[in-house]
Amino acid sequence: MAVFITGEAVALELPIARIPTRAAAFLIDVVVQVVLAWMLFVGVVTLLLRFEPDVAWLETAMLVVFVTVVAGYPVAFETLLRGRTLGKLILGLRVVRSDGGPVDFRHALTRGLAGAIVDFWALGALGAVAVVTSLCSPRARRVGDILAGTVVIHDRTRIPLPALAAPPPWLLPWTHHLDLTPLTEDLALPIRQYLTRHRTLTPETEAALSHALLTTTCHRLATPPPPNYPPLHLLAALTAERQRRALTPPPPPQPHPLFGSAPVPGR
Repeated sequence: MAVFITGEAVALELPIARIPTRAAAFLIDVVVQVVLAWMLFVGVVTLLLRFEPDVAWLETAMLVVFVTVVAGYPVAFETLLRGRTLGKLILGLRVVRSDGGPVDFRHALTRGLAGAIVDFWALGALGAVAVVTSLCSPRARRVGDILAGTVVIHDRTRIPLPALAAPPPWLLPWTHHLDLTPLTEDLALPIRQYLTRHRTLTPETEAALSHALLTTTCHRLATPPPPNYPPLHLLAALTAERQRRALTPPPPPQPHPLFGSAPVPGR
């Protein structure tokens, strides 16, 4: 299990997929790729034989089919199935971003190219590079995962509901009137990490880190902190308010006072 901090300051504990399960999913994908490569190669060769090609054309066709299947198969399936190939789908695995969110074409393309060049085929010694890097990574990430910023998890395991940050009630009036726009993700992320791990820090480290984060945050927001409150409470209140605003849907657009409710002529 590993903790993922989403963009809304929600901590998710997700089960990491390890080498045995990922290897089984990879073997299933290899079988599918071999079948697809054979079908494509037969189709391309049948088409080329009409023009009486030489050996160079056939070798080029074989290379194009190989690259298309090896790199295109995982990219296409992980993009269309939101992080799953056929092997991952059968074994209940999914590729997600490092914050637990769904992957897109950019992540799938990076993983696919890295898998074809570094992890498995061209320079990967038939998967040796992927196995070594996964063993050395706490989240079992291969080179493609590191470059794409992704993690492979067990998708069928029941995921517990995340707990939202709870603001101290006595600080609600202070946070409700603040403009939190300057509190961007580059500062909100270390605050969330501190709030989820502050119990594991030594008292000296916790005090120094909370004071530094609060000083930077208040300077960014151009507002002094309320006196006589622990930095932990103030940072939790700011995070909870930022989270509340992110999860609250925007109000519906109001009709224009002159045109929105005016009757239509002829009706």
